Amino acid sequence: MTGRVVGSRRVYEGSVVALRIDEVDTSKGRRAIREIVEHRGAVAAVPVLPDGSVVLVRQYRDAAGARLLEIPAGTLEPGEDPEQALQRELAEEIGMRAGHLQHLVSFLPSPGVLTEVVHVYLARDLAPHQRDAEEEDIEVVRLPLAGARAMVASGEIRDAKSIIGLLLAVALT
Repeated sequence: MTGRVVGSRRVYEGSVVALRIDEVDTSKGRRAIREIVEHRGAVAAVPVLPDGSVVLVRQYRDAAGARLLEIPAGTLEPGEDPEQALQRELAEEIGMRAGHLQHLVSFLPSPGVLTEVVHVYLARDLAPHQRDAEEEDIEVVRLPLAGARAMVASGEIRDAKSIIGLLLAVALT
């Protein structure tokens, strides 16, 4: 369907997302209502250590109702450069900074309802950095990349950005 937005109104504005209702003329001459969640975007990284192991985080995700094993990630601040945001997130979540970032992919997690774009990087040449005390509920987990791939295959790692990033890292290393 190709469409043209003929009306739009924001019905909710939160600290992370906003919700807008769009009225769209469809290619078949009908009007459709679309609920769109606006999000300023996110960054994520697969931190790879010299021995080939990866550094992941386990944290509680309320929407999933579970503690999930994921690659480090975070929301972009308004106007923030993705690589700067990623260095901030690596420091906050795993207490490291990357000497080298390689962009792997930027993807739309749910383009039917969500404007978010997630930028995924491979992070190498990691150096220790002061970890943010606010991130107390995050458990840092180090494991072989092959082990992380096996956890993707078994369904233990269920987060989309982590699955995408880890499988791309496996393919490139």
